[in-house]
Amino acid sequence: MTTTIRARGPRELLAYVPFRLGYRPDDSAVLISLRTPRGRVGLVARVDLGDLADLEHGPQVARTLVSHLCADGARRAVLVVYTDADLRTGGASAARERAAVEHCRDAAEDFLGDLEVWVVGAQGYSSLDCLDEACCPAAGRPLTDLESTQVGAHMVLAGAAVAPSRADSLAIAVLEPALRRRAVRASARWRAEREKALAVGGDATARWRAAGLDAWQAAVATVDRRERGGEVALPPALLGRLEAALESIPVRDAVLLSFTAGTEDVARLTATAVPGPRVEAGTASVIAAMVDPAVGLPPDPDLVRSARTVLEEVVGAGRQGRQAPALTLLALLAWWEGDGGLAADRLERALGADPAYRLALLVRSALEAGLAPGWARAEADVAR
Repeated sequence: MTTTIRARGPRELLAYVPFRLGYRPDDSAVLISLRTPRGRVGLVARVDLGDLADLEHGPQVARTLVSHLCADGARRAVLVVYTDADLRTGGASAARERAAVEHCRDAAEDFLGDLEVWVVGAQGYSSLDCLDEACCPAAGRPLTDLESTQVGAHMVLAGAAVAPSRADSLAIAVLEPALRRRAVRASARWRAEREKALAVGGDATARWRAAGLDAWQAAVATVDRRERGGEVALPPALLGRLEAALESIPVRDAVLLSFTAGTEDVARLTATAVPGPRVEAGTASVIAAMVDPAVGLPPDPDLVRSARTVLEEVVGAGRQGRQAPALTLLALLAWWEGDGGLAADRLERALGADPAYRLALLVRSALEAGLAPGWARAEADVAR
């Protein structure tokens, strides 16, 4: 998500977190990067409370989070603890939560100063360090305060939604069995056509790939019409055809190129032609737009939304074990948008389908190295 948000107070910030994550956190710690000038919100990193509180590994988890925030250009940070435990009474029931807070505060002290800590529970929210009952009563301020904020209104108008849980936010809808069987049969037919094309040789393979790219473009156009109130669903046969088409690396790479505007000609060449200088230059420019802070651009929301919808429907219509290409492209889109948690989930599923899938391994390496997309690193450089 690339929407610019500035911290105008804890209430606005706490209202923003579920929109940024895409779900309502539970049993979690969320560390929020605040950049200069004027407290612009940067990286938002969530971790399970149990992992952060662990006496052996928790301090390292905290240091890793803080290092990512510093790389993001943070000048200070806010920690939000999502739990029903009462951290202010000092009881044994909140020992885990207090350990998580202390690990974060120790890791941040030399780099970000003293962390401001807020606690959000099922009934209310409060500042951990506020002892004023008028400001932060024992039961916390009412959660309804977070439902009527400027940032909440802004995110709703922008089309953002909040899922009830992390599992709900990561779920991909599965096509009903009868329609799924039609998609699977279409995928098998299209895969058989590829084998025939390979056997024939010559231009037959190029024509098969071109038809696969045509299928992608038709699916994106259908989704675009649906956004405007047109067709309701992508045909199962088209989804099955796309599953098979994405198994071809040239078609998959052409689809990747289509994530940025103005790449239609290069995408067509990528799908159908032997790689040459024009294809290589076009591919390099798109990859640079994603990863290079010198020329990095944030994703176009409309292009990404359509592409994500098609890829998720391909996954929901196909067989398990066949979805590494679509899931990897979904991971790449999530990473480009700055959603590392979603990217990690899609990669885990992709590598579960094909542990040796090369593009998934490359994207996973970028995530494990903490590499942010180019536009985010450029913003961090400006902040610094």
